[in-house]
Amino acid sequence: MSDVIYQAQPPLEFIPPALNPLFLRFVHLFLPSWMRWKTAIADVEADKVEILVDLYRQFQDGKIRFMLAFRHPKTDDPFCLAYLLSQLVPKVARYQGTILESPIHAHFIYDRGIPLWAGSYVGWIASNLGGTPIQRGKADWTGLRSARELFVNGKFPMAAAPEGATNGLSEFISPLEPGIAQLSFWCAEDLQKAQRSEQVFIVPVGIKYSYVEAPWDAIAHLLSQLEVASGLPVGQSNPSFESLYPRLLNVAEHLMSLMEQFYTRFYHQKLPDIKIVEGSDRNEALAARLQAMLNIVLQVPEQYFDLHPKGNLTDRCRRVEQAGWNYIFREEFKDVKALSAVEKALGDRIAEEANLRMWHMRLVESFVAVTVKYIQEKPTAERFAETTLLLWDMVTRIKGSNPFKRPQLGKQKARITIGEPISVSERYPAYKATRQGARQSVADLTKDLQQAMEKM
Repeated sequence: MSDVIYQAQPPLEFIPPALNPLFLRFVHLFLPSWMRWKTAIADVEADKVEILVDLYRQFQDGKIRFMLAFRHPKTDDPFCLAYLLSQLVPKVARYQGTILESPIHAHFIYDRGIPLWAGSYVGWIASNLGGTPIQRGKADWTGLRSARELFVNGKFPMAAAPEGATNGLSEFISPLEPGIAQLSFWCAEDLQKAQRSEQVFIVPVGIKYSYVEAPWDAIAHLLSQLEVASGLPVGQSNPSFESLYPRLLNVAEHLMSLMEQFYTRFYHQKLPDIKIVEGSDRNEALAARLQAMLNIVLQVPEQYFDLHPKGNLTDRCRRVEQAGWNYIFREEFKDVKALSAVEKALGDRIAEEANLRMWHMRLVESFVAVTVKYIQEKPTAERFAETTLLLWDMVTRIKGSNPFKRPQLGKQKARITIGEPISVSERYPAYKATRQGARQSVADLTKDLQQAMEKM
């Protein structure tokens, strides 16, 4: 994250979408080469692309508006989605003899915090590709109005990740946030007010990654690095699941012990008395300890920001993040020249402290979706690698290094699955009937979307 976060700043400015057709054409032209050069993605395959071809045909004919709700296991997902739209959809359309206007693209919603850690140029790129930002931890009405306007009147359909953030796991979906459902009902409402006849749909999109070749050697090497960093002797074993799994458990248990000691000694947190059922294995004990630790880690920034723990771990992370932004990006720093040197310095101290407190939240954020059963249920190289990389994230954050420069364990292929469109318009009468009906409709649509994505 940029050093500028350690200094008090003016409030975060909204980055308005400013679609640049020439830039979009450039991105579509060079995207395949860029992905081969800069990512581990060797191939992108997709199932049921014909569903998208038909949806884009209807969209371009003015019959529908729709939102692509895509899975978000890793930061490569937007590139894969762009490849799907710019390369695979036109290819299938040509094969079918369906005429679509070029380019095939989607406006998209992204986290306003991304340009803070990835670089301000990312905000420029997102804007020129027709993206609109939103601050996740609060009711960002400016961002919501922009997304709502694009959904109703944008040149292209919308795209967003209803999980709200990456979870690092290809085969586990985090609880979905209700914003996608709410935006979709708003779109139906705005269309009705404008006396327009378009129907509104949400389209689930699954993204799953697999390795071209099982990277057991690379996993073994990464485990050795984690053992050294954690103060454990480097294990000697064959590069296979059976021999590497005990080493992974040893690293996880040792890191857990170090973190428990750290938070109880220096942050005066009290670990709950965890009752381990007699006969339970190491995995179950580790899972119980992990959940308890994540809770006490998150209490550190919550206590500092005077936040009452509310909701699940993801909800609590979002509230901590927004509280941190409020301490760093402040109204009174719009005109820094009007502040005295002391006022500026005190603001910087607060910003630095807030950033350090948010560090604890980032640790939790990396592990909210982790379950020990993830590997046990399906002992594949993919699941083993994803879990090992999450431990790498943790160690890297503790060391103060850049967690966004993850090691590549091997070439991967992405498989995208297009789900059956979910009609929002059919649910709109129940939504508009009463306030309680509106809340229930949003909850039901979110639940149905979650189930549809889990099935894929």
